[in-house]
Amino acid sequence: MDTLFFDSDDLGLTEDFLSRAYARMRIGSGGPEAGRTRVSRAAMPSVTVDELDLGLEMSYSVTPLGRICLCLVHEGTIRDHTFDGVEDAFGPGDVVSFAPPELPYSGRICAARYNITMLDTDLLTQVAATAPGRRPGPVRLTGHRPHSPAAARQLRQTIGYVRDHVLAAPGIADQPLVAATAAQHLAAGVLAAFPNTALTEPTATDRNDARPATLRRALAYIDDHAAEPVTVADIAAAAHVTVRALQYVFRRHLDTTPLAHLRRVRLAHAHDDLRAANPLDGTTVTDVAARWGFFHPGRFATLYRSAYGRPPHRTLAG
Repeated sequence: MDTLFFDSDDLGLTEDFLSRAYARMRIGSGGPEAGRTRVSRAAMPSVTVDELDLGLEMSYSVTPLGRICLCLVHEGTIRDHTFDGVEDAFGPGDVVSFAPPELPYSGRICAARYNITMLDTDLLTQVAATAPGRRPGPVRLTGHRPHSPAAARQLRQTIGYVRDHVLAAPGIADQPLVAATAAQHLAAGVLAAFPNTALTEPTATDRNDARPATLRRALAYIDDHAAEPVTVADIAAAAHVTVRALQYVFRRHLDTTPLAHLRRVRLAHAHDDLRAANPLDGTTVTDVAARWGFFHPGRFATLYRSAYGRPPHRTLAG
């Protein structure tokens, strides 16, 4: 996991830092004196989460980021935000996508404290299915605001969950399965919140592909690769079907999802590791959970107790 911290009241230094941290930008202060700018960043592969506190009024003009950039406003306002003919303003509680990854944008920050979460566009494609007939390429968001207040609230919780329970613990965030699982969790939250080009309902072809042989191939792939960062797209490719068909075959035959089944397989591996471990050598439940992609100890304990009838620390203790 990578981290950085910036704290300055020098407008030139701030412009240089923001240009290096995001994309080339031009900023201008709206007042005679520059206020203080504080930025803290925690990043893992494919995902970056920043907390920014700008004590000044600042205009910005940003070149395309090439990534999905979400903004969650805590305090203050962001005004005159413009991209591709769209103009909007954001206040406390708003969570938005600043602009499509390939487009520039501009606006004005008015003494705001806010969160910027950026993720690679490929993440959306890994957890979603594209509409039939579309040319190969990333799944795209087709709106910059969530489709409902409930969707916005859920996305805010997802961002907070990744920030507070994954990136706040470097030893956990550095585990490859934790990083991959958290990134997919965030991408799924983005797709659930914003209108997009993904198609989730199976087509007639997908339903025809949802056969026991497809399920066997998918289950075998999961068993063989549970210790690796695995996406829904990886499993679908191994089963020679679309993501929609994969999701449908798991729902039809097992009444679950591919990722839920993967989680159960990893839970079983964690159980085996706990049984084999010696607590006297320093092994902890948190270590074992993180090794198998469980980044929230409390959630892991709940899943484990439900599956094995006792808390994981009792298994570790022998």
